[in-house]
Amino acid sequence: MGPSALSRAPKLAGRAALALLAGGLIGCSLPPFGPWWLAPLGLTGAAWIISGQPVRARALSGFLVGAGQFTIGCVWALEFTGLGYVTLVVFEACFVAAACAAVPPRRGRILAFAGSLSILEWGRDRWPFGGLPIGSTAWGQAGGPLAGLARVGGPLLIVVALSLAGAGLAVLASAAWARLVGARSFPWRNALAGLAAAGLVVLVSGLAAWAPDGGPPHGVVSVAIAQGGGRRGIGSLATPSGRVYAATWRVTSGVRPPVSLVVWPEDTVPLAGPLAGSPEAQELAALARRLDTTLLAGVTSPVGSSRFRNEIVAWGPSGRILGSVEKNHPVPFGEYVPWRPVFSRIAGLTAIPRDVIVGDNDGELATPAGRVAILNSFEAFFADRARQGVRAGGELLVVETNTASYSSDVIPAAELAASRLEAIALGRDLVQSATTGYSAVIRPDGVVALESELGSPDLLETSLALRTGATLYERFGDLPVLVGSALLVALGWAMHFGGFSRRPAHGARRRRRTPARFRRAA
Repeated sequence: MGPSALSRAPKLAGRAALALLAGGLIGCSLPPFGPWWLAPLGLTGAAWIISGQPVRARALSGFLVGAGQFTIGCVWALEFTGLGYVTLVVFEACFVAAACAAVPPRRGRILAFAGSLSILEWGRDRWPFGGLPIGSTAWGQAGGPLAGLARVGGPLLIVVALSLAGAGLAVLASAAWARLVGARSFPWRNALAGLAAAGLVVLVSGLAAWAPDGGPPHGVVSVAIAQGGGRRGIGSLATPSGRVYAATWRVTSGVRPPVSLVVWPEDTVPLAGPLAGSPEAQELAALARRLDTTLLAGVTSPVGSSRFRNEIVAWGPSGRILGSVEKNHPVPFGEYVPWRPVFSRIAGLTAIPRDVIVGDNDGELATPAGRVAILNSFEAFFADRARQGVRAGGELLVVETNTASYSSDVIPAAELAASRLEAIALGRDLVQSATTGYSAVIRPDGVVALESELGSPDLLETSLALRTGATLYERFGDLPVLVGSALLVALGWAMHFGGFSRRPAHGARRRRRTPARFRRAA
């Protein structure tokens, strides 16, 4: 290592530490860790670090930011496998590295930073294996001032706003720092650009309050949510399936009619064979008749020796099955193994002996209690899945989930935050029913009206509104934000190259034009 490399080492180490710290702040903004304002602070640091750096340095800094973010955001994976946790953090950090590499080093970086990070989030929602949106920056904003943007452009617009504010504040801070360390004049143009970006986020967030919501209620339904409680952590997977069913049944015995809708969580009716003709089907039909209600319950059943079905089944007040919704977004390496022949040579797959059958439906069920848009567990993290059910006619959002295999509250808290953003984005009341928590009732403004405790049996009862109004996100989805993000990146690079062509090389002096009379004399 040469003398110049040694002299740069402390500076590079400081930059790497700052990148990890910036990512850590973003990760700490996610539920259940810290306050919402840590995210814009971390994004400010990320935008500062990549400013003025060549592309490889921007990519490396972005990777370290992502490593800091997902080391915290994906900490839940440690409960299952250390190697899988490290692999997941590295893989997700590569997305952030690519996004930062796509940002110009100087001019145009404010716009491109916001656009590239939102495209990153869109990509993570879809690839690989159908997407893994765990650790999204937007979740930490469910209780913050930017949450209302979800009804305009979904969670993706929140990411744009956060990144735009972070990049703007970074440029503003850089201008102040330049003056502090001895610049001859204050870079007003840069400072005003940064201030304008942050101010625009504040303005648009305020205007989002006036955007269309789910409209006035056209009906009211009484709802009961049954949470059986029980063991949490990997050890819960060994709990006999009958205990989950029995625990949920005991809680439901406290329901007294009239009640329009009773919601059981995912996986509460695990069967050894088909649902039709099973004792559980007869018992649940009798329960629906006795309560004169619509009953929604999560049912799992084997299909042959290698597959199984995970669905939400609806029983009507007559005891007849009204319909079912199969899970469209299963958990990779949780409910199925992608490329099973390949991965079976790398690791043992005895814990996942069967692959789930992937549904092909819009998630909407018409019931006597109203038309419900159903999200089965992992699907709560996909805003476009909730939008699909509401566009099909859903007047109420229902999330049924089983997070019992996680001993900590990281995934339950993340799912609750995602559900809050779904309620805001689509202007619907939302019911979340979990085997061991969190079960909750969420209003269309994202406020949690009722919430259970983790691990405890609980029965939540309330009245909720049915709505048919359309938010802007329901009407247009992610496409306008995605197109706008691509334009921001393109415009950022156009500003970069346009400014570069007019700027003299660093350290070069502008040559004075020699008057024509002297040229002739020469």
